[in-house]
Amino acid sequence: MVRLLGYLFGIGVVLALLAAAGIAIYVGDITKDLPDYEKLASYEPPVTTRVHASDGALMAEFARERRLYLPIQAVPDRVKAAFLSAEDKNFYNHPGIDPIGLTRAIITNIQNIGSGRRPVGASTITQQVAKNFLLTSDQTVERKIREMILAFRIEQAYSKDRIFELYLNEIFLGLGSYGIAGAALTYYDKSVNELSIAEAAYLAALPKGPSNYHPFRHTERAIERRNWVIDQMRENGYITAEEAEKAKATGLDVNPRQRGSYLFAADYFTEAVRRKIIDDYGEQQLYEGGLSVRTTLDPELQLYARKALQNGLMRYDTLRGFRGPVDHIDISGDWGEPLGEINSLSDVPEWRLAVVLETSDSAVTVGLKPGREVSGALSKERETATVALEDMNWALRHVVDGNRVKANSPAEVLKAGDVVYVEQKEDESGWMLRQVPEIGGALVAMDPHTGRVLALAGGFSFAASEFNRATQALRQPGSAFKPIIYAAALDNGYTPASVVLDAPISIQIGNQVWEPKNYGGEFAGPSTLRAGIERSRNLMTVRLANDMGMNLVAEYAERFGVYDKMPQHLAMSLGSGETTLMKMVSAYAVMANGGKYIEPALIDRIQDRFGKTHVKLDKRECIGCDAEAWNGQAEPELVDNREQVLDPMTAYQITSMMEGVVSRGTATTVSELGYPIAGKTGTTNDEKDAWFIGYTPDLVVGVFMGYDQPRPMGKGSTGGGLAAPIFKEFMASALEDARKVDFRVPEGMKVIPIDRKTGMRAEAGQPGVIMETFKPGTGPADTYWVIDMDGVAGGPARTTSPQANRAINTGAGGLF
Repeated sequence: MVRLLGYLFGIGVVLALLAAAGIAIYVGDITKDLPDYEKLASYEPPVTTRVHASDGALMAEFARERRLYLPIQAVPDRVKAAFLSAEDKNFYNHPGIDPIGLTRAIITNIQNIGSGRRPVGASTITQQVAKNFLLTSDQTVERKIREMILAFRIEQAYSKDRIFELYLNEIFLGLGSYGIAGAALTYYDKSVNELSIAEAAYLAALPKGPSNYHPFRHTERAIERRNWVIDQMRENGYITAEEAEKAKATGLDVNPRQRGSYLFAADYFTEAVRRKIIDDYGEQQLYEGGLSVRTTLDPELQLYARKALQNGLMRYDTLRGFRGPVDHIDISGDWGEPLGEINSLSDVPEWRLAVVLETSDSAVTVGLKPGREVSGALSKERETATVALEDMNWALRHVVDGNRVKANSPAEVLKAGDVVYVEQKEDESGWMLRQVPEIGGALVAMDPHTGRVLALAGGFSFAASEFNRATQALRQPGSAFKPIIYAAALDNGYTPASVVLDAPISIQIGNQVWEPKNYGGEFAGPSTLRAGIERSRNLMTVRLANDMGMNLVAEYAERFGVYDKMPQHLAMSLGSGETTLMKMVSAYAVMANGGKYIEPALIDRIQDRFGKTHVKLDKRECIGCDAEAWNGQAEPELVDNREQVLDPMTAYQITSMMEGVVSRGTATTVSELGYPIAGKTGTTNDEKDAWFIGYTPDLVVGVFMGYDQPRPMGKGSTGGGLAAPIFKEFMASALEDARKVDFRVPEGMKVIPIDRKTGMRAEAGQPGVIMETFKPGTGPADTYWVIDMDGVAGGPARTTSPQANRAINTGAGGLF
């Protein structure tokens, strides 16, 4: 018997050894190509890039996986407790595998054989890290064994806190969010530090299957799972019974965070920054790099820019009449349902889509588009409103088959089922009919000393059109280009008192004759450069450009950044070349800042996920700033290394001349602001483009208006009539309560009284005498000197037509 037992024992030992050998061979085979777990040490997950305004306000987030990496030290104990209770309460005690939990899972799965239920897992947090980072999600025994082995190795290589940190930042928690920081923002629009017990427990309930516990589709199931997590937190001693009951008594209260742009009215700016980052860094860095981008945007000025531009575009558009409804729907049933399916302008929340329910001779009754619940479902509430005749009078001039027709009542303009936009009046006494303007436009505000773009409005609505008319629209600047020519002249021997002939001319260009004209057709005979720019004289500008040479004009246009390579055609002197509003504003900034070249900048600083700065707008060198202590040395000095592209004295002279444009020229409406402002209007042929660009000593603002497909805007649609009022409205808000600052006069300039008409020296205080600034070594001419088309000066100017001769003798204003 003993011998038999010995034999059996021996056989058992041999079989055990063989089994062990077999298992060893099997395990060795499936683990020979295990992934390298050491790469966890250099783990850099895809992280959300965040874009901020200059005051730190969040503008936008860009990510493929909405994740913000959070070190374990920054995770609140409440959140840790929730996830440990839900996923692995023995995490800090086991070696990577939880034997008790594994045994319990095996027993449960045996009991569930044949029930059709999904097998119960017993993965620890460490095993989940191994699976999520290094393996696939295949439901196989082989993958499970590989996962366990990796879990043992990971535990030996990394601390528990590091493993937990990796887990909390990697897990997918639904609604496109990854990691607890991203999920807290996505579900509750909160930081993890602000999460309540109930909120933390709900997030901890999600790793098992976010879609199974969707807050709106499976609300009851989600609450049940959340309450189970809360009970586990209580059983594990993390919270009291009272706290648990209070937490379970609450709803999910999920408040999904919006996507895209978060800062109101900044969509065009945000999109321009997005494009810039992609151009410089590529899409992967934008959507996965976790960059922190601080932009130049001033949120307050951006609101002013949006409002001023929208008001200007609507002012023009409403004068052209009503073009018809947005859409038409069937209102025989619940009108809210079809109305709710029509997309409205998300960035114009003041306007509401509405459907006409009834019309009369004195008013229109409309149904307002229902709002959306937090879940995204259409609200059941239905609101109606009334638009009185006086609040839609402009629409009585409506367009029918391309013709403008005058209606007698609202019933002739709208019918039941028409979908329109309405806006509540400020005093809430009624609603006004609105229409998305067909005309386009843009506004840019810039700091002339740094090139920082403080505000950018690229159109009426980004939701209606993403085309950015400030940076993407190539338009003719017209007379807004003239200050570049005058600046070039002043920089090369001319003075503000130089006299140029303003009279008709004919220019042979190949086989054609070009006969430029002043706006309005009149001419004034010989006039000073100051008078020429104040009254925006085309004929004077052409003569001046010809006298200097277009090669010099082109050089200055390229210096200022208006064109990369300007064609040297005489017609270009009148702004016939295409450029962008952003480039024009940058050019005016050169004149505003004393002649320093600047590049427009949308971004102040870019940092990577570790806080290292890769881009910094201010590149000035600070000499002496790194001294450890003061030992009597000179104060640190910031060296301005920007290129000087215009003489500072020239910059002041052209600025002074453009102050005249505002005080007595083509933009006198701007003078009502009461601040020192220089600027220039611009209007192109057939009134297809209207411009005004102006500046104070510390702010440059440019405005453009025109149809996206250029066409005439109508007689009288000038820069002074359309663009300047928008500039004025913006500046009225931007300069409110600001101290009045005069333009800085460079040292050494002389102020001499001259006759406004002849440009010659005069006695101060006499009628028609103004004080003009001159550079050292220059002054008013001692003899009358007129520049004509041929560049001949002195005595009677030679002219190219009989009309020009008559202008000298008897033309508008006489011979000055």
